[in-house]
Amino acid sequence: MKKQKKINEKKLLKATQKPSKIARKLHPFYRGKIEVVPKCRVKDFDDFSIWYSPGVAAVCTDIHNNPELVYEYTNKWNSVAVVSDGTRVLGLGNIGPEAGMPVMEGKALLYKYLGGVDAYPICLGTKDEKEIIQTVKILQPSFGGVNLEDIEQPKCFPVLNTLRKECHIPVWHDDQQGTALVTLAGFINALKVVGKKIGKIKIAMIGAGAANICISRLLILYGANPANIIMADLHGTLHKERFDLKQYPEKWALAVDTNVNNLHGGVKEAIENADAVIALSTPGPGIIKKEWIKGMAKNPIVFTCANPIPEIWPWEAKEAGAVVVATGRSDFANQVNNSLGFPGVFRGVLDVRASTITDTMCITAALALASCIADNKIRPERILPTMNDWEIFPKVAAEIGVKAIKEKVAGKKLSYDKIFNDAKVMIKRSRAITETMMKKGYIKSAKDKV
Repeated sequence: MKKQKKINEKKLLKATQKPSKIARKLHPFYRGKIEVVPKCRVKDFDDFSIWYSPGVAAVCTDIHNNPELVYEYTNKWNSVAVVSDGTRVLGLGNIGPEAGMPVMEGKALLYKYLGGVDAYPICLGTKDEKEIIQTVKILQPSFGGVNLEDIEQPKCFPVLNTLRKECHIPVWHDDQQGTALVTLAGFINALKVVGKKIGKIKIAMIGAGAANICISRLLILYGANPANIIMADLHGTLHKERFDLKQYPEKWALAVDTNVNNLHGGVKEAIENADAVIALSTPGPGIIKKEWIKGMAKNPIVFTCANPIPEIWPWEAKEAGAVVVATGRSDFANQVNNSLGFPGVFRGVLDVRASTITDTMCITAALALASCIADNKIRPERILPTMNDWEIFPKVAAEIGVKAIKEKVAGKKLSYDKIFNDAKVMIKRSRAITETMMKKGYIKSAKDKV
């Protein structure tokens, strides 16, 4: 029996290494994941007199007289900048802007294929907080929104907060709001599986980075009791005597507002008797031990979402008694991944021309995402839809678009049905373009490479 178990674990571990091996073959084969292609007609060379000089001068004059026309005459309305300084890439850390490019290109690919959004990777040759802020602000004329990505803490907080206040287009940090939105959606359905209420449970949050700090904010806004949240970083639990945290405002606020019993200790102590674990910390395995899961409350929920390796392998967490287990990986059940959120979110905010993305808009999107699985279809291995369930994206788009209109941060007033149907058309078009290019051979086959 033990021998068979070891064989199964070896197979599982081998399977986790497969995506990386294939990635090393296909990235140089395609030499990138995105490109720019025309979206206007070019029936002959005379058309260039319309799209460029002299015809374009008339369009420029119109926009000069009415700047809002830039949304009608150019692709600004559907363009997002994916901005990173490469200081917090996946679980790899500060590897630099060039090494971060494959991730930002991948993000742009997901934006297009899942949301019909044209996204552009912009990796910056600076790590300076003020320079990042200034760069994003001066890029505003060209984009309808900005996705901040893989920027290290603590500067990621003031960068986002400043840009949200000072920009007239929506700016969000996907490692904060995106991760928080999808995590909340999964958590809502996980609680249904175990029959527990969010206001009455103890939640251990392992890792006190940008993601978990934002997750805690949304959890509390949704109804979690901050007194029953125990957060732990590399130096132990956050509590009122952690005066070293005063230099980090976001962490210090949590140290004051959570952990009512002032629990001292580390990860083990934080997890003990908890109803749920939400971990976004150091890549594992072995960061969270099986015996710690065994010491949790009855029917525990375990979200271990470090990339690229979760803090504990999901099969180990299950063996230790976890009822619902989620990770950030697509090769396990219950993937908690930002890709379920940001394509629909930006589809919606771009279509209603929103000026910002509020926390309450994020909760609306989380509820929409959670509701994509009917209550009678929710299972321990099925708490979230997957990217294959493509209609989740227009649904999230419509819900968040309507919420932006209600909160008076939208420049256009559209109905739910209008946003939903337009989003479906855009997303279907993006997928059809990709499929057609593959069939025609303009996207080369890679059968012999995998």
